[in-house]
Amino acid sequence: MASTTQVPVTPAAPTRRRPQASARAVSRGRARFNVLGALGGWFWLAVIILPIYYVVITSTKDQAGFFSSNPLLPPTSPTFDNYALVLQSDFAQYFANSLIVTAGSVLPTLLVSFMAAYAIVRGRGWFLNWTNKLFLLGLAIPLHATIIPIYWMITRAHMYDTLLALILPSVAFAIPISVLILGNFLRDVPNELFESMRLDGASDWAMMWRLALPLVRPAVVTVGIYDALNVWNGFLFPLILTQSPSTRVLPLSLWTFQGEFSVNIPAVLASVVLATLPLLVVYVVARRQLVSGLTAGFSK
Repeated sequence: MASTTQVPVTPAAPTRRRPQASARAVSRGRARFNVLGALGGWFWLAVIILPIYYVVITSTKDQAGFFSSNPLLPPTSPTFDNYALVLQSDFAQYFANSLIVTAGSVLPTLLVSFMAAYAIVRGRGWFLNWTNKLFLLGLAIPLHATIIPIYWMITRAHMYDTLLALILPSVAFAIPISVLILGNFLRDVPNELFESMRLDGASDWAMMWRLALPLVRPAVVTVGIYDALNVWNGFLFPLILTQSPSTRVLPLSLWTFQGEFSVNIPAVLASVVLATLPLLVVYVVARRQLVSGLTAGFSK
């Protein structure tokens, strides 16, 4: 009868389990609140909200209530007479002038800046290299240092006191920063996409409009809103290059409510509220493109 040999079986090593205490500590660490960050966020929110609150409630007060009541308390009897006064003081004409100047400045700026940025990023040669340096040089020139030469050129060109006198300098000062921002976004577009379209027989013009523009659309929207905000709130060019009420824009329309001995502060703030509403509408419509353009690159 054959004998069977039994092979000794080595017991398996016990598996180590992570202590439950450490897991609980990790969960407690993740759920811990940043108290200082929260307090700082609420403080910054108060800093932002308080001026807006003051402007809105003051625009619903009359002049007597503005000087006699607490400036931070809402009015006991709110009135919209200030808004009626603003609308009756040629506000529609000033609004139309600002709209024409803003649209006439932003649209050419975006068109020229996008094509220039595409040529600088995708092109080669000493001319494009020097063109890029020329745009960067434009960032180092402050606006206030050029107001006298601009005034001389505008008067020599017989464009003084016209809306075109506001559009041309605004375009010139908006192009350098726009080219810089759009160029940085275009450099993030993979080169393989351009090579693939080139193999399919697409020209540079087709690649610029059919490939590059859809991919950098958030950047274009962001640059457009940034340039529009600067032009809409611009005060120096309208002050120096225009004179008559027919070419007055919204920032200069605040002078309408300045009397000989006093200033109608509630009417001025009502005009500020009405001038801010278009920018608020633009932000609500294009907020997704704006946020994606501002946060692009942070997830890399």
